[in-house]
Amino acid sequence: MTHPLQPAGLKAQGVSFKATPPLSLYIHIPWCVRKCPYCDFNSHEMRGAPSPLQGEGGGEDRISASLEKEYVAALVRDLEMALPLIWGRQVYTVFFGGGTPSLLSGESVAEILRNVRMLLPLDLGAEITLEANPGTVEAERFAAYRDAGVNRLSLGIQSFNDAHLKALGRIHSADEARHAITIAQRHFDNLNLDLMYALPRQTLGQALQDVQTALAFSPQHLSCYHLTLEPNTLFYRNPPPLPDDDASSEMQGRIEELLAAHGYEHYETSAFAQPNRRAKHNLNYWQFGDYLGIGAGAHSKLSFHDKVIRQARHRQPQAYLDAVAQGSAVQEEHEVAPSDLAFEFMMNALRLNEGFDSALFQERTSLPLLGIRRELEEAERRGLLFRDHQRIAPTRLGQRFLNDLLGIFLAEK
Repeated sequence: MTHPLQPAGLKAQGVSFKATPPLSLYIHIPWCVRKCPYCDFNSHEMRGAPSPLQGEGGGEDRISASLEKEYVAALVRDLEMALPLIWGRQVYTVFFGGGTPSLLSGESVAEILRNVRMLLPLDLGAEITLEANPGTVEAERFAAYRDAGVNRLSLGIQSFNDAHLKALGRIHSADEARHAITIAQRHFDNLNLDLMYALPRQTLGQALQDVQTALAFSPQHLSCYHLTLEPNTLFYRNPPPLPDDDASSEMQGRIEELLAAHGYEHYETSAFAQPNRRAKHNLNYWQFGDYLGIGAGAHSKLSFHDKVIRQARHRQPQAYLDAVAQGSAVQEEHEVAPSDLAFEFMMNALRLNEGFDSALFQERTSLPLLGIRRELEEAERRGLLFRDHQRIAPTRLGQRFLNDLLGIFLAEK
């Protein structure tokens, strides 16, 4: 019996790729000064005595020199051990994520990127992004990151309202956020600002004011996320008072209208960009490209001529460091079943408002589009999907009810 997403005969023949997709490199920095109550990423608050985070005067605002050196060496060794899986493949984007990558010194970022360039054929025009918090200490390092080779900075602003920042557990103030943007723009001509809406006790006017404040800086890219209560977070266990569905939906619509009026292209569920300023790294994810992830808890998706594999590194920082020292950072690895490739592709590509070229499905999954004909027809019938002979895209309704759209491709899974 075949899976509903699996064309007849597919199981016997498996998959066969004519070419591998573009490759990105993700580098995970797992520590934060404080864990935010809404965050479900693999981030670890630094505690203990002596503290692994040591700032001037003993303040906890940077990683200790010894731990930083050990972790950077582990990242390089992790990359070296992964080379046989990606040998000869060019890397088009690099992304430092976390956690809080801006806890690293400029020297450490430079050391990592030097080794990336030595070990991999990095594209000359590669987009190299680093996520940063807008605290004073991090902002002081922006020039060093640029000198190290970072050419795109992503600032986790979340809000310009001090009461909302406090509710979110953020450790920076609204003034620090504005100051950090000003400093960042001295060194970077490609800047993303992360904002969140539907925050605890937030009004429509306050949500729009956050976006208007961000627009005053004319950033090249904005990410506007709806706050969601993710499992295994403090907010999930103890939900704060949030705007209801109607209020948050109105916030979303008005934010989209405001950004469109200022020339920002809404190209993905939560992403808005000035012309030719889309996030190349994230686009590679959404177009079901490949990525190698190194660092504690990092994930990889890698294609070969006859299979696609996924990997996960050890999540706990110390467990990761110990595993690298023992010769393998990978905790889990599995081959993706052909039937899973169809859903995984759709889960990513349908986040793009303009959808995807029909030929991309077979190119990135090695599966014929005919294999999901019934699902495509059902999505069309429900008004969630548009398609012609060239393109498949979510409708406006499909964008609003993306989970319902994706659920069609997960049917009977």
